[in-house]
Amino acid sequence: MIVVGVAIAFLVLIGDVKTTWSFSAFNVLIYYAITNFAALKLSSEERLYPKWLGWVGLAACLFLAFWVEQQIWLVGLGLIIVGLIWHSLIHRLINE
Repeated sequence: MIVVGVAIAFLVLIGDVKTTWSFSAFNVLIYYAITNFAALKLSSEERLYPKWLGWVGLAACLFLAFWVEQQIWLVGLGLIIVGLIWHSLIHRLINE
């Protein structure tokens, strides 16, 4: 969470509002894509809406996320990969 705050503060400090907005839009859409993916994992009893709606939501979020500038989504994906590696390393250290 602190890393995200520092990243957003850095984007604001460079003075480019469009870059900051695009980065924020990309991350929100990825967040909603993850939420739709999680909804697909629910059992039939837990689900409030049809499964096809989760697929449509997931596809729509991913489609829209990659309409921002290529530089933005490359940095966004890079940060996601760094976060996943960090999570994996911490998880391994804790479980040893």
